[in-house]
Amino acid sequence: MEMMTFIGLAAACCTTAAFIPQVIQILKTGNVDGISLSMYSIFTMGVALWLTYAVIIGDLPMLLANIVTLLLAGCVLVMTLKKRSQRNRS
Repeated sequence: MEMMTFIGLAAACCTTAAFIPQVIQILKTGNVDGISLSMYSIFTMGVALWLTYAVIIGDLPMLLANIVTLLLAGCVLVMTLKKRSQRNRS
């Protein structure tokens, strides 16, 4: 494996894995008080654009990382919207 590809995959694993604890914490506690909807909305859009860019240039590490990151960040965003919507109805 080329060193550049290895570095890209390692970076992708680190930045993508960073979202896993947040998703797990929300699933366990249901607490979304500290989540910024504007930050996650902008971030999720940015990841979707990076994913599009990765498809265009054919970069596998970038493609894989952004698919998983989009799913995880999207989960945080959706769970936050649902929890806050439920709380506002109460």
